[in-house]
Amino acid sequence: MNVRISNGMLLALVMNVIYAKAIGITQGIIAREVAADMWLSTLIGTVQGMAAAWLTARVLRMDGQSSIIEMTAKAGGKWAGKLIAAVLLLFFIGAFAMVLVTFTYHLMDYFLPEAPVILFVVAALVVGLFGAYHGLEVMGRMAFVGVFSILILNILVMMGSISEFDVKNLLPVMDSGLARTVWASRHFDTDWSLATMMIAVLLPHVKKPQRWGRASAVSILFAGLAVAIWPVLECGVLSAEATREYIVSCMQLARTAHIGLFLHRYEMIMVAFFATSSLIQIMMSLFCASLCAAKIVGAEDSRRMLIPMALLLGGAGYWIVADHMRAMVFTADYWPLFAIPVALGVPLLVGAISLLRKAKKPAA
Repeated sequence: MNVRISNGMLLALVMNVIYAKAIGITQGIIAREVAADMWLSTLIGTVQGMAAAWLTARVLRMDGQSSIIEMTAKAGGKWAGKLIAAVLLLFFIGAFAMVLVTFTYHLMDYFLPEAPVILFVVAALVVGLFGAYHGLEVMGRMAFVGVFSILILNILVMMGSISEFDVKNLLPVMDSGLARTVWASRHFDTDWSLATMMIAVLLPHVKKPQRWGRASAVSILFAGLAVAIWPVLECGVLSAEATREYIVSCMQLARTAHIGLFLHRYEMIMVAFFATSSLIQIMMSLFCASLCAAKIVGAEDSRRMLIPMALLLGGAGYWIVADHMRAMVFTADYWPLFAIPVALGVPLLVGAISLLRKAKKPAA
């Protein structure tokens, strides 16, 4: 893949990859743990994500022109590279399932309750295949549309919710304690972990390597700030007690929002602007999974792996999404235990191997 994208495209992709799940499903899970401190957990998670993204970029700068998989193969051998590719493939399979949970429950629970789950899975895969086949630059340009949608949606929801906002619902601050608030941030960490692993795979195809670290950290910061508006509004308008009762809490906030006497039913506005970000998440999960699979089997063109990966990701995602309880247990309990160690551990491991390899060179 010789395509080179700008730092602006990287920022737009990261914002879209984090946004869709983080504003709704993630906030509901955090609210069940720390109630009104949900917004603090999101901000703490944003800082953690910035550090992880910067670390990932610094590790990749050690080589300069290679993805984390290629860098591992150079430092530890071909099979080490394949092993990291397999770990990342498992990661993107799980990430796709999480994205599909967001995409499906937004549409099915609020608009099409009688529609079969397979309909949403097939629709997601068709769009994902279309974007992934046309490549990174096309998805990067689509991400700019997604950023515009994010900004408009945030502005509209703020305008429609401010009259119902009660700051008392945010008090007392830090009621859950610092330790519990920090621990609850792991749920938002799973959202930025998808972005950092995407960065680990794609960053060598971003222009201006000297700015990789800054661009990666700033992209997480902007995404976190765009997301952080939602827990503040959800808590201030709905209250933490109400937010914790919903699987997709952002849709419930959209139901309460209105501008004047005529602009109601924000659910349709919500879905119209939210859909771009959700679909970009699907495209990037499929695209990155195909890159990992191509490294495992030695295929030069990752597009050959799109159909097999679509079937694999679609099958795993369907199994998760088909049962609400299974989806929420996987999202809240199991996925953080895998996603966060991978997002932090893989860059640290590869960086350590590369440093050891460089340290041994003079003695050879």
